[in-house]
Amino acid sequence: MISIWDANVELKIDDRFHVIRSAREAVAFLKKYWPDNRSASYAKARKVCLDAANGVVPGAEARAAFEAAAKEAGILRQT
Repeated sequence: MISIWDANVELKIDDRFHVIRSAREAVAFLKKYWPDNRSASYAKARKVCLDAANGVVPGAEARAAFEAAAKEAGILRQT
């Protein structure tokens, strides 16, 4: 079962906006579109999002880790 997050995470890379709605979408984004600056927070987000996609951890935990990694990478769209 895909668990949609309570709030989307909005990202901006090279004038393109991306909206991430779930741990599965986050995993796909982390693998395919993440900038080259992959830090420890990237690794944590990838692990936690994979675990959430598999139902091991809550979606809220995955969202928080993904958002923290995006903020550190400078791609989190802040309104």
